[in-house]
Amino acid sequence: PSCFGYPLSIFFIIINEFCERFSYYGMRAVLVLYFKYFLQWDDNLSTAIYHTFVALCYLTPILGAIIADSWLGKFKTIVSLSVVYTIGQAVMSVSSINDLTDQTQDGSPDNVPLHIALSMIGLILIALGTGGIKPCVSAFGGDQFEEDQDKQRSRFFSIFYLSINAGSLLSTIITPVLRAQECGIHSKQRCYPLAFGVPAALMAISLVVFIAGSGMYKKVKPQGNIMVQVSKCIGFAIKNRFRHRSKEFPKREHWLDWASEKYDKRLIAQTKMVLKVLFLYIPLPMFWALFDQQGSRWTLQATTMDGNFGAIQIQPDQMQTVNPILIIIMVPVVDAVVYPLIKKCKINFTPLRKITVGMFLASLAFVAAALVQVQIDKTLPVFPAAEQSQIKIINLGSDNASIKFEPELGQVDVMSMGSTGYMTFETSQLQSLSITSGTKTELYNTKLPGGKRHTLAVKNNETDNIALLDNVTSKPEEGNNLIRFINNLPDPINVTMGETSFGNLASLSGSNYELFPGGRQDDITVVRNSMTCSSTSKSFGFGSAYTIIIDECSGGNLTVAYSEDISPNTVHMAWQIPQYFILTCAEVVFSVTGLEFSYSQAPSNMKAVLQAGWLLTVAVGNIIVLIVAGASKLSEQWAEYVLFAALLLAVCIIFAVMAYFYTYVDPNEIEAQFDEEEKNQVKKDPDLYDKKAEADSQM
Repeated sequence: PSCFGYPLSIFFIIINEFCERFSYYGMRAVLVLYFKYFLQWDDNLSTAIYHTFVALCYLTPILGAIIADSWLGKFKTIVSLSVVYTIGQAVMSVSSINDLTDQTQDGSPDNVPLHIALSMIGLILIALGTGGIKPCVSAFGGDQFEEDQDKQRSRFFSIFYLSINAGSLLSTIITPVLRAQECGIHSKQRCYPLAFGVPAALMAISLVVFIAGSGMYKKVKPQGNIMVQVSKCIGFAIKNRFRHRSKEFPKREHWLDWASEKYDKRLIAQTKMVLKVLFLYIPLPMFWALFDQQGSRWTLQATTMDGNFGAIQIQPDQMQTVNPILIIIMVPVVDAVVYPLIKKCKINFTPLRKITVGMFLASLAFVAAALVQVQIDKTLPVFPAAEQSQIKIINLGSDNASIKFEPELGQVDVMSMGSTGYMTFETSQLQSLSITSGTKTELYNTKLPGGKRHTLAVKNNETDNIALLDNVTSKPEEGNNLIRFINNLPDPINVTMGETSFGNLASLSGSNYELFPGGRQDDITVVRNSMTCSSTSKSFGFGSAYTIIIDECSGGNLTVAYSEDISPNTVHMAWQIPQYFILTCAEVVFSVTGLEFSYSQAPSNMKAVLQAGWLLTVAVGNIIVLIVAGASKLSEQWAEYVLFAALLLAVCIIFAVMAYFYTYVDPNEIEAQFDEEEKNQVKKDPDLYDKKAEADSQM
C-alpha cells in the first residue's frame, strides 16, 4: 500500500521515531536537575554521571547494528530493544517517587541509595534501548523503498531528521513544565515522576505504533554485519603483515594489501576508503565534548540566572529548547541562503572546511558562555571562610545608630530602619561591639562561631539586641527565595506568608528562613492581639534572601521594611541565547556536513561502519568532558569554559592541517573499475565467476 507515492509503512516508522526522540530528550532535559535536587549530588558528580550516560547511549548503537545485521534482523531488534527501553523509562519514573521511601513524610526520600540504584538501572536499560534502536530505525525506513525511489528515499531522510528535532523540541518544552509542577502524596514538591512518566508512556505508544504496522513492512533478512567483516579484514592484514616482517618479503603498497591472500580486492579497497575517513574522525570528539554540555553545565548555569520573560516564567532546563528551535530555522536558511551566497563569492566551501568552521564556532560559543559566567560570578555572594565571621546590622530603632567593632576594627553608622551589607571579620580578632544609639552606649560581647553569617538587630531604648544566626551557606537554588521575619512590635504576633506559616514570633525576635518559589508575590498576613493586618509582598526575583521587618500593624494595614540578605539573580537567561545561537550554527555546519561527507567518501555498503564511527565520536566526546572536568581542578566555572574553548581551538587547527592534505575520492568510480575488471574476467574464464560467488557466500 502506498500514500503520496511513499510506502504507507514509513508513516508508522516516522511516528515511532518522533515518540522515541520525545521520550529520550524529555528524560535527558531534566536529568541533570534530577541528580542535583532529588538525589542531592553536587554539580560535578551530576555532570559526570550525565555525560557517562550520554556516552553509553552512543556506544550501544554498534551493539545494536551487529545484533540486527548478524542475528535478529532489524524488525525484531527494534521491537525487543524498545521493550527494554520502555521498562527503563518506567523504572526511572518509579525511582523518582519520593513517597516510595519517605516514611518520615518530610518531603525528601529516607533511603536515597535505593533511589540511586533504581535510577542507575533505569538509565542503563534506556542506554541499551535508545542506542540499540538508533542505527536500525533509519536503515529500516530506507529498506521500505524500491530501488527506483531514490528521490522519495532522500526526502524520507529529511522528514526523518525533522521528526527527530520536532520530538526533541516539544519534549524539551513540555518535560520541564511537568517537572516544575508540585505533586506528591504526603508533601508537595517538584514532580519528577510525571517528568519521567510521560516519556515512558510515549515510548510505550511508540512501540505499539511500530508493531501495528508490522504487516506492511518489507523485512530484509539479516545479511551478516559489514562491521564484523571489515574488522576481520583489518585484523588479518595486521597479523599477516606481522608474520612477513623480515626483509626477504617484498613490501606492499599499503598495509591493508597484506589481507589480499584471504579477502577479495573489492573489500580491501572499500576498507581503505573507510579507514581514510575514520582517520579524519580522530579530532572530532572534541566538538561533541563542548556540544553536549548544553544539557549539563549550561543548564546548571541557567539555574543561577533570572528566568523572568515578562508574561512567562522560563525553567532553567527549558533554555535547551533554544537549540532545536534554531536548528529547525537554521538548516533551511543555511542551505537556501548562506551556502549559495558563499558560492557567489567564488569561495570553494568544501565539506572539510565546513567542519573546520563548525569547530571554530563551537569554541566561540564557549567563550560566550565564559563571559556570561563572569557576569554571573559578580552577582554571587561571598560567604565567610572557616576562620571568618560575617555580621550584618539592622537598626530597628527611631534614632540613628553607630556601631564600633572592637578592638578598633572600624565602625559603621546605620540610619533608622536601615541595614548594612555583610561585613567580614577574622573570628579570632573580633571581641566586642560598642553600640551607640540615641543617648545610650552599650557594649556587646561577641563570641561568634567561625564560618557563619550573623545578623544583629539593634533598637535604641531596648536592653536586648536580637542576634540571629543565618543558616545560609549558599545562594538559594533553582531560583527560589529565602524569607524570614523580625517582629519589631511590642506584642507577640503570628505571621503567614502565602501558604507558609512562620508561627508565633515574640516581640523583638526573628524567625528561621523558609523557602519560596522565585518570581512571584505573596500575601503577608499578621495576627496581632486578634486583629489581622495584611499586605502583598514585593517581588523578590530569583535566588534572593530577604529579612522582612514587621513594623506596624494597625487598622488592618501592615507596614513592613525589607532588608536584602542575598541579592537576587540579576543576569537574565536571555544572555544565554548568543551562546546557544553560535553553538547551533556550529552544529548545522558540522553535524549535517559530517554525515554527508562521510557517505560521499565511502562505498554505499559501508555506511553502517561510518555511522558507527560517527556515533563513536559523540561517545568519546562525552568521555572527554569527564576527563577534562575531573583533571582540570579549576575552581572557577568560567575558567573551565575557556579551557574547553582553547582545547577545541587547538584541535580545530590540527584538523585544518589534516583536511588540507586530504584528497577527495569518488567511491562510485572505484566501484565501476572493479565491475569492469570482473566483466573482463568472466569473459576470459566463465567458471571463475561461480567460484567467486561461492567464496562470497562463505565469508
